[in-house]
Amino acid sequence: MAETETSIMPSTSDPSPPEPTSTDLTTIDNTTDIETKAETPNPDQKKTKKIIRKKRRPAHPQVDPSTMKSEPPPQTGTIFNIWYNKWSGGDREDKYLSKTAAAGRCNISKDSGYTRGDKVAGSYFCLFFAKGLCPRGQECEYLHRLPGLFDTFNPNVDCFGRDKHSDYRDDMGGVGSFMRQNRTLYVGRIHVTDDIEEVVARHFAEWGQVDRIRVLTARGVAFVTYTNEANSQFAKEAMAHQSLDHSEILNVRWATVDPNPMAQKREARKIEEQAAEAVRRALPEEFVREIEGRDPDAKRRKKIEGGFGLEGYEAPDQVWYARSRELESGEGGEGNMIEGEERHLIEDGLAEPEEAEADKGILSSSTLAALQKQASSSGGQIRTAKAPATAPAGPLVAYGSDDDSE
Repeated sequence: MAETETSIMPSTSDPSPPEPTSTDLTTIDNTTDIETKAETPNPDQKKTKKIIRKKRRPAHPQVDPSTMKSEPPPQTGTIFNIWYNKWSGGDREDKYLSKTAAAGRCNISKDSGYTRGDKVAGSYFCLFFAKGLCPRGQECEYLHRLPGLFDTFNPNVDCFGRDKHSDYRDDMGGVGSFMRQNRTLYVGRIHVTDDIEEVVARHFAEWGQVDRIRVLTARGVAFVTYTNEANSQFAKEAMAHQSLDHSEILNVRWATVDPNPMAQKREARKIEEQAAEAVRRALPEEFVREIEGRDPDAKRRKKIEGGFGLEGYEAPDQVWYARSRELESGEGGEGNMIEGEERHLIEDGLAEPEEAEADKGILSSSTLAALQKQASSSGGQIRTAKAPATAPAGPLVAYGSDDDSE
């Protein structure tokens, strides 16, 4: 048995050393037991805590800049647009070009790092980084990392800053459409094996959190749905013309709308959840807790004040929040009470002429009430006659008849 005693002396401002803390370390048959004996702490002792933070590494070039050649993109249309530096007029890729293996592949664990784009808010992701062909490294103006859940962009552009279109291409390739939020990728030309589901999940999970994967083993086709739309856009470019565990060349496209009603409901519910999360991040934290019912003080205040003085009554949420807004804006309180009293007086004043018009007798209503009281005390009864209705004066205007003999 080997016994080792170690003394730990923290830094102090007092030159006299404090009482040490002894730690007995006993090792028996490759088994380590640590026993710590804490002595009485010195009040003059100053404890220091050192935090070691791992610095982010800079992004390094994925390819040698000297090997990059400035060539026009391959022809995929009928007209070359020199303004956008791309071909237009074609809705399909060349069938031979789509069977050519990609020149590089991105390795997230090795290639990711900070760039100049991290210093600018709202920067887009590097398209060449996703393809594994960025020669600039940390000097790149775009982001060299994976998209996260809080990376949101305008619906008219993708995570690389490219403009979307109103409709998809005929081959479901390209940037995509801004008319629908698409998080599902179609993956074709997969080499069919017994573990095809595990292979697809392992390769595509590298580009973000996967929501679900559906594999058609007989056809060598898979549908991969990501939690975030930006991750699906990044994975589409990263896995285009790549291979899995074999030498196949994948055909990665946008998936069409799933005709399954359950899938459509699930997609709509997912979009609502993302919208609610965006609204939740935009509102103050205390307001979100009150709306979601996680604030105990708000619950207690609503239970007390929401009854409006009526025992056992609890106002609905719409009434409670409307009343709260009135009080916060200064419209509620004493001013509203005075206004309500004035409104009742006005209504009563309008009702009195109606009652006066209804009693068009010789005597007033107060006189009739006094006479009626006198009659009831004497046991008699007083009858009042209403004034006869006056006939309208002047001829009848706009009088007509259906009789032709007029």
